[in-house]
Amino acid sequence: MAAGSFEGQYVWHPAADDGQLARACTDVRAGRYFSAQQVLLDARDDFDLRAHRSLVLASEAADSDLAERWLAEEPSAESALLWARVAMLRALRMADAGDHRAPALTRIAETACERAAALWPQDPTPWVAQLALARLTRPADPAPQGLLTGPPGPWYLFARILRLDPWHREAHHRFLSFFFTRYGGSASARWDVASFLSHRAPATSALRLLPLVALVEEYNSAVPLADRTWEQSQWRSTAMAIYHNWLPTVGGYRFTPVLDLAYLAHALFMARRELEAREVFTAMGPYASRMPWSVFGAPDEQLTKARRSCGLPVPAGT
Repeated sequence: MAAGSFEGQYVWHPAADDGQLARACTDVRAGRYFSAQQVLLDARDDFDLRAHRSLVLASEAADSDLAERWLAEEPSAESALLWARVAMLRALRMADAGDHRAPALTRIAETACERAAALWPQDPTPWVAQLALARLTRPADPAPQGLLTGPPGPWYLFARILRLDPWHREAHHRFLSFFFTRYGGSASARWDVASFLSHRAPATSALRLLPLVALVEEYNSAVPLADRTWEQSQWRSTAMAIYHNWLPTVGGYRFTPVLDLAYLAHALFMARRELEAREVFTAMGPYASRMPWSVFGAPDEQLTKARRSCGLPVPAGT
């Protein structure tokens, strides 16, 4: 799906060029759920799309009672999934804010995930939502062979998801984040897991980006020459391999994978591969994500700096 041309302003909404999802988000904000049902039903044959749509819709519904009302009025796999996603987001937000209600909300979210999974057992999305909660509950299953550090974690739940969808994008990102230092993991485990997961994925998979995600997570501006890390041959080669193998597949996506493209564009820009970064930015069109740019400063300023360096247009007045 083409992202369209840049017309002078960034579009930050995560629906990006998924027009059906954007319209459903508008309806959800107005308190209506029929469009949400339609876009989730339409994504039953594409689990990555279903995960993306349900997460974006939940972010719109989390501050209202729409999910609870929809589930009460029309119980279904779709309404149960949105409720699970909303409950997940509320638990994570409360935990990140240090709110004492977080444990209770986590239990509510886990129950919601189990209900959604029971209503459509083939769908990995409810289990992915439960995997997102794992950084709060900290399960310590033994790691499989092949990892240098053998870090314990939610391996059994992750394996259950992979049996339903072996290359599920969000599941891999949620699993990696479990090992982030800020969530109780360690640098050694993070690198080990990122390498393990990316190398088992096909060369054309967006999961090859996982080490670049881990690299951004490790960034510390106080470390001398931290910005030069991406120029090292290891990271430049990683970014270039993704550019050659994954970027050509993006045209076949049902929506522009803005976040993945942003990580690739950032890595290429930091590696001083402006020509390649320019092509990635062009594939993104006007759509923007706050990560990874927000790690380095104000996201709009960092994105503008990178685009300008690549000879691309930027919003007027910046």
